[in-house]
Amino acid sequence: MATRTTGTRAPAVRSLTLLTAVLLAGVTACGHASLDARPPASPSSARPAPSSPAIPSALVSEARPIGVGPRFHPPATGPVSGSCAPELGPRDGAHVEVFAANRVLLLPAGIGTRPPRNLLDGRVTRAACYGQIVTLDPTGVVLARPGAPSTLGALFRTWGQPLSTTRLASFTAPAGTHVTVFVNGRPWPGPPAAVPLSRHAEIVLEVGPYVPPHRSYTFPLGT
Repeated sequence: MATRTTGTRAPAVRSLTLLTAVLLAGVTACGHASLDARPPASPSSARPAPSSPAIPSALVSEARPIGVGPRFHPPATGPVSGSCAPELGPRDGAHVEVFAANRVLLLPAGIGTRPPRNLLDGRVTRAACYGQIVTLDPTGVVLARPGAPSTLGALFRTWGQPLSTTRLASFTAPAGTHVTVFVNGRPWPGPPAAVPLSRHAEIVLEVGPYVPPHRSYTFPLGT
């Protein structure tokens, strides 16, 4: 998952061009001289370039920065889930976003894979083998083998991070509160670990201040 966008586009700044007006005067001669009575041309007004569209308020309200420090960047330390195959194979994608203390907590690349791993720009391009549930980059896209049930609980186990009604990775819910889960923008009524990693599900987990959840995600082709 990258910094959430939630709302990071800035409008382009363009310079204004001022055109110099030219005054036209004509002199005619027909036995005498007369000044052309046409009024001088008006200076052309500088027209500002159209500004970029405003960022939708919904995106601004959903935007949060990535948290700083190891608590917001927990590594993948858990066991591989299911059989570990030498090829990635067909996968169904779900998108998982995690928010703690009003900041983004990143899912790392390499969950559910075994070393050695080859990485390019933070993305796993090759691993020794791939389990039932894997991540290849830190965008929050989780890839599960189709045909076998996969859940948030299984994802967090293979990540090596706790997940319960009061624990979310390295964070604990404040007293009197609990971990909140949204699926496709709607509150999940059961325990967080039971959420299925359905194909193209948009799953948001939160502990701490409320963050308006996304309802959907644009998935890579083939997932």
